[in-house]
Amino acid sequence: MKNSGFRYIKEAIAVAVILDIILWSFVFRVGSESGPEIYFLDVGQGDSSLVIFKDNVKMLIDGGPVNGRVRKNLELILPAADHRIDLVMISHPQLDHFGGLLEIMENYDVGAVLSPSIEGESEFWREFERIRKSKGVPRIFLKEGDRIIYGGSEFSVLSPSAGFVKDINDMSIAGILTAGGFKAFFGGDMGSQKETELARKYNLDVDILKVSHHGSKYSSDGGFLKEASPSVSVIEVGKNSYGHPTKEALSRLAASGSKIFRTDSAGFVKIFLERGKLLVYTQK
Repeated sequence: MKNSGFRYIKEAIAVAVILDIILWSFVFRVGSESGPEIYFLDVGQGDSSLVIFKDNVKMLIDGGPVNGRVRKNLELILPAADHRIDLVMISHPQLDHFGGLLEIMENYDVGAVLSPSIEGESEFWREFERIRKSKGVPRIFLKEGDRIIYGGSEFSVLSPSAGFVKDINDMSIAGILTAGGFKAFFGGDMGSQKETELARKYNLDVDILKVSHHGSKYSSDGGFLKEASPSVSVIEVGKNSYGHPTKEALSRLAASGSKIFRTDSAGFVKIFLERGKLLVYTQK
């Protein structure tokens, strides 16, 4: 990161099979501290990411659409007896971000739900809220300035702020996970105008970018990417009729020098820090 003094040295390395399901993909040297594991899940056309902190404390950011795939991903990653998700964060109440969470709420012990202070309009959202309330899971509204701190890691909420926003995508929770020697940006489905606004307001120099809106041409513009300068960008995407990820977004990401991973071709993507190196593994 520019202000941390760390140097990033990209190293291409030979592909090796790890535990029969994960392949060593790429390495970035960033520092000496260890941090949590981040999994960008393969849930089709939707978003879902799992952060595992120290002591196996887990935060699931979004749950993808109603297709059962978020649960299948968790069953591959977590031990069979582990049915605890400490925090479920919903970036915004659109079906491709929360639909899979209905199954998670039914089958996992969830500590709390974090979301912006807006409500979904679909029957699926009403069912999600019914399950949450029946299980006694609290819902906590997040806004700019809030922080989640655990075990030396911090998720700083940069958006949404107070005031009316016309586009629900721009009401997405956006934040930076700072852990050990790396930073990761999560922005839900927010568009380039909102991303640029945050880049002007905050230091968005990060190592990892969860690409907003599945690689829409209306997100991840050149100005934002110049400020964020991610070493690794992950696009959570599946078969769709929107053209995601678009040629425009892919071109801008490539021009920024970021290494691009896609869940539709790579499967889930695992990133963690070990001995000063940011390691990226892919499922396929």
